Amino acid sequence: MHVTIDGFGGNPAQLSSVELVRNLLDRYPDEIGMTKISEPHVFEYRGERPDDWGVSGFVLIAESHIAIHTFPEHQQVWVDIFSCKGFDEIPAIDRIIDAFGLASTRVHKLERGLEYPHDVDASIPLNRGERLAVAPA
Repeated sequence: MHVTIDGFGGNPAQLSSVELVRNLLDRYPDEIGMTKISEPHVFEYRGERPDDWGVSGFVLIAESHIAIHTFPEHQQVWVDIFSCKGFDEIPAIDRIIDAFGLASTRVHKLERGLEYPHDVDASIPLNRGERLAVAPA
């Protein structure tokens, strides 16, 4: 499942906080039932224009990744949650709304990996075939 959250009308102080983004990425995977496999990596970016800046961060999870990009001057945040396993997106979205004090959101949900069998034994031949197709000659 791939959920993207475009958040609007956020609190500029919260959107500006490297510490908030780091703490959120540190705790968020467990809160939504994922398995964190790396420490969060969080950076403040400053562009050429005064309003072109924000905080970006990501954390690797066993299921894939979670990324956050804030734009404090525009009161916006973009969040990307990509997971190989399904999860309840409503509490995940609500947590982002609360973390950044968002007035509104636009959410997109994409189901991915639907062609793969859920039975491990059935997926082995499929995986072998894909690996052989991309293996160097």
